[in-house]
Amino acid sequence: MGFAGILAPGKRTVIPNGSHRVSIPSPGVVPKSIALLGATGSIGVNTLEVVAANPERFRIGALAAGGNVDRLEAQARRFRPRVVAMADPAAARELQRRLADLDVAVLSGPRGVAEAAAWPGTDLVVSAIVGGAGLEPTLAAVRAGIAVALANKECLVMAGALFMDEVARHRVALIPVDSEHSAIFQVFQDPRGVRRLVLTASGGPFRGWTRDRLRQVTPAQALAHPRWDMGRKISIDSATLMNKGLEVIEAHWLFGMPPERIEVVIHPQSIVHSLVEYLDGSMLAQMGVPDMRTPIAVALGWPERIPTPVPALDLAATGRLEFLPVPDPRDFPCLELAYAALRQGGGAPTVLNAANEIAVAAFLEERIAFLDIPRIIEATLARITPPPPASLDAVVALDREARAVAREAATESIGCMNS
Repeated sequence: MGFAGILAPGKRTVIPNGSHRVSIPSPGVVPKSIALLGATGSIGVNTLEVVAANPERFRIGALAAGGNVDRLEAQARRFRPRVVAMADPAAARELQRRLADLDVAVLSGPRGVAEAAAWPGTDLVVSAIVGGAGLEPTLAAVRAGIAVALANKECLVMAGALFMDEVARHRVALIPVDSEHSAIFQVFQDPRGVRRLVLTASGGPFRGWTRDRLRQVTPAQALAHPRWDMGRKISIDSATLMNKGLEVIEAHWLFGMPPERIEVVIHPQSIVHSLVEYLDGSMLAQMGVPDMRTPIAVALGWPERIPTPVPALDLAATGRLEFLPVPDPRDFPCLELAYAALRQGGGAPTVLNAANEIAVAAFLEERIAFLDIPRIIEATLARITPPPPASLDAVVALDREARAVAREAATESIGCMNS
């Protein structure tokens, strides 16, 4: 188990990916054609900035999004892809009407997004759809033999073994986009010499808060991340530390490390994006200002380094760098719930992810309290103990079952709030 790289223009390279080797043909001097899934979200917008800064290297062949017609229309008119897709059929119909003057195919629904992900001629898919909705189109790209820059954690949380088996079977390159996994990717050498991985976490907006204070948290407070500009769901995950828990599971599958060799530390400055400790005591870290355009540029250009509009890191101005232990799991249970699901294995991470998505949505709608999020996840995990899902259909079925159970648990929490 391991990771693969993406080829530099004009070369042919073979990069280890676990027990097999991945051979990636050279794209020559032709710009790399990119399919961007989740184009209207935070990662999607930042990806397009990197593409716009490097027009000789990249072109956009496909754009896909959920339902933001205005933004996708503007992106399509600027980048002129061959195909666009919207998961919301009504939004797709409206987009088709608006883009009638362009020579572009407009696809509709989740299957349309999957078709755009596997569009012929695509060199790289940037998987940036948030949540479980990103699994099917990303798998479609892998099965089409297309390299993937992975920003969607849920592909590996929901279906880690299945997803990595497909990556190996189709011999595709897989490069992480999350800043933490990108950092590890950049400094990860011979896995036989690695003692542990250390993921850094900012601590979110509630670092140092007691359980009593957390009872009163509002969605607006939870969305106010001190370091990163992220979407709503990921911001809540950061506030609960579930985002770091999902990253632990992702790191397990990407780098072949057991949970006991993946640690988390709080690093409030978000300058050191993660570290790898080796058997000789050395620790290698990747550093940079907290800006997602850097790991995106790494994934798009690897193994070359490409320009971005990201400001340089000023070490003197940064001053000290702090590293602190994670908070008490009694106050922030989500990180330990993710570790427990990873240790349990089977379908537990799929259940964890589904329950978290339902709980976060309920919190954002102000139907449950902040501390109800881990309660709902724990209750759902206690009610479902599935075997490892052996197919995409099995993953989807388990995800559906877990969401139903989580909705029941959320209803129970609402009853407790109102009693």
